[in-house]
Amino acid sequence: MGQGGGPRRTQPYDEELGRAVAAAQEGDEAAFAVAYRLVQPGLVGYLRGLVGTDGEAAEDVAAEAWLEIARDLGRFRGDGAGFRAWTATIARHRALDHLRRQKTRPRTTPLEQDLLELPAPHSTSASALETLSTERILRLVATLPRDQAEAVLLRVIVGLDGQSAARVLGKRPGAVRTAAYRGLRRLGERMRRDGA
Repeated sequence: MGQGGGPRRTQPYDEELGRAVAAAQEGDEAAFAVAYRLVQPGLVGYLRGLVGTDGEAAEDVAAEAWLEIARDLGRFRGDGAGFRAWTATIARHRALDHLRRQKTRPRTTPLEQDLLELPAPHSTSASALETLSTERILRLVATLPRDQAEAVLLRVIVGLDGQSAARVLGKRPGAVRTAAYRGLRRLGERMRRDGA
């Protein structure tokens, strides 16, 4: 269960991630490498959605985030899903710092990886999204209002549950779930209009 009492959104590798994080906290460098390998693709995808098309910028921001993650790893308490949320929070803060330095607003952009795992497979919007390429989807996500775009990125690309995504964004879980729902619904409507 998540902290809000509802079911927690997990990834198939969360148990392995939790074990790796615990071992890394005990000083096991190989375990830290496992945690990095499991989290990095989704984290970079999320950062590309925030900092723009420059893949190098997203990688640089991710590197800054991992330095902070490694430094503060001993303070982390939680499981694999909690670690994903914690790393997303740190990465978001580093991305916002980067954007402030660049004097740019966050925007969504195409990803090179096909990382989509939509939350409700029976949903019409979710079914339609699954048939499209990640690049096209992220171009569509870029047309959403910022709060909806970021909620969709956290829920779909990073795979966080509503409670965890809310902590990352500093909002109420209901507001994040609503933003993600509205964003996915808008995407589904746009795709139907486009005949996708």
